[in-house]
Amino acid sequence: MAEGAGVMKAVLQYRASSGFVEQLEERRPGWLQIAIVDETDKTRFTSEMADADILLHVLEPVTAGVIQAAPSLKLIQKIGVGVNTIDLDTAKKQGVAVANMPGTNSQAVAEQTLMLMLSALRRTVEFDQQTRAGKGWRMAPDVFDQVGEIAGRTVGLVGYGAIPRVLASVLKALGAEVIYTATRPKRDAVGRFCSIDELLERADIVSLHIPLTPETDKIINANALARMKPGAILVNTARGGLVDEAALVEALTSGQLRAAGLDVFAQEPVDPGNPLLALDNVVLAPHAAWLTPETLARSIGVAIENCRRVRDGEDLLHQVV
Repeated sequence: MAEGAGVMKAVLQYRASSGFVEQLEERRPGWLQIAIVDETDKTRFTSEMADADILLHVLEPVTAGVIQAAPSLKLIQKIGVGVNTIDLDTAKKQGVAVANMPGTNSQAVAEQTLMLMLSALRRTVEFDQQTRAGKGWRMAPDVFDQVGEIAGRTVGLVGYGAIPRVLASVLKALGAEVIYTATRPKRDAVGRFCSIDELLERADIVSLHIPLTPETDKIINANALARMKPGAILVNTARGGLVDEAALVEALTSGQLRAAGLDVFAQEPVDPGNPLLALDNVVLAPHAAWLTPETLARSIGVAIENCRRVRDGEDLLHQVV
């Protein structure tokens, strides 16, 4: 623990924007020190973690080595929901608590998911490029046979947590039929529950909203893609490892899928040589669906409260380990 009675030290490993830094400083209580370290600065990160009580974790993997080299560490606080980038077994063995923030990014991710659906349907990236090049009014007429509306289409949500709950109502309001699959039917769900096999076969748009686990790793593989409707669209704002990217490239180039909207990749930052980047029927984003000032404001509130609970020996919010 940092010097001074009741003072705690947290390390935020993240290339924080000036707005995020300003929010943190405005809301940081006097008893909490926060060291902000760029993910690329491994030397400083190791130094700051030597006496850190709390790690505020975004995306950079928290390995066994990171945990074992931080003898004062009491809490790994995920800024977000997915904890697949944290070595949970080592955290448990070392007596380090792990907590996440369900719901803080739901609105932002739901909106980004809808944007990717619409962009894929309306070929937004291609139209933008052609218009900027002065070719928008000279495009082949048949291109417009390949656009469409969400209204009247079936959207399949794989998983039905906080994000799909926001998204489903919007999709229904736009005129889509919503179906979903989950471990069990959900109370007050918007849409009809079905098996994943039925969802893949019926949905015009398949959107992924499940965590990455050994059971869900590459759940969208060649077999799953082959079961999807010809001309369907895949959207992934969850985790890149849910999709077999080589199989997805094949499905997109063969015409089995019309398009894809991807915010996440199996390897991040994405390899510039990844063939998905060369396809004009893919809309891409750099794992930023969650990243809005509003999400960060909600996240800071949860993080500071859990830091206080560590200090005062109280039960944590949303503890995973």
